[in-house]
Amino acid sequence: MINLYTAPTPNGWKASIMLEETGLDYTVKPINIGTGEQKSAEYVAINPNARIPTIVDTDNDNFSVFESGAILVYLAEKTGMLMPTDIKGRSLVMQWLMFQMGGIGPMMGQANVFFRYFPEKIPAAIERYQTESKRLLAVLNDRLKDHKYLAGDYSIADIANWSWAKIYEWPGVDVSDLPHLLRWIDLMAARPAVQNGILVPAPIDKETLLKSAKNIVTGIKETKR
Repeated sequence: MINLYTAPTPNGWKASIMLEETGLDYTVKPINIGTGEQKSAEYVAINPNARIPTIVDTDNDNFSVFESGAILVYLAEKTGMLMPTDIKGRSLVMQWLMFQMGGIGPMMGQANVFFRYFPEKIPAAIERYQTESKRLLAVLNDRLKDHKYLAGDYSIADIANWSWAKIYEWPGVDVSDLPHLLRWIDLMAARPAVQNGILVPAPIDKETLLKSAKNIVTGIKETKR
């Protein structure tokens, strides 16, 4: 049994979609990021970074895994699904997974903060993160021009990148000129496991979303001190 500690965010969706794809038995443990539950001592004991998602594998000595990319790899290796076993195929999947972890996620995350939530509008910051987010989405688009999926067959690389790419409207990024990206977004969205995964846990309400955003902004200010 997998215990999934999560919230309805792009990083959270990665884990829940993967669990739906693999068919593993799992129990959802919702974390209220609006109230800062992820910073509780109980949660930090399994995830020292105090972020979501986290999984605990009760069939493997209650082994905990944090960081969404690491969770995808762990579940792929546990089940033998959505990750090639040959060195080149595995490397290709890992490259596109790291592309999301190091690029798409951080840039779109910052674009979200400065475009939607930051108490003062800083045009230079908004433009910087929107422009870089668009550039990275264009990289996906170029890759998908001649590939149905990012790394050959459907894989954890698609799950990771799609979970962020699908929210392009939220940070105000226009992708109308990226047809291959849009084709792939729709292709992924048609998968039953994806449709089920993005509903785990229940979609976040506006009030909680705003509280979560406030926590993010507070964290940015504290980091600057």
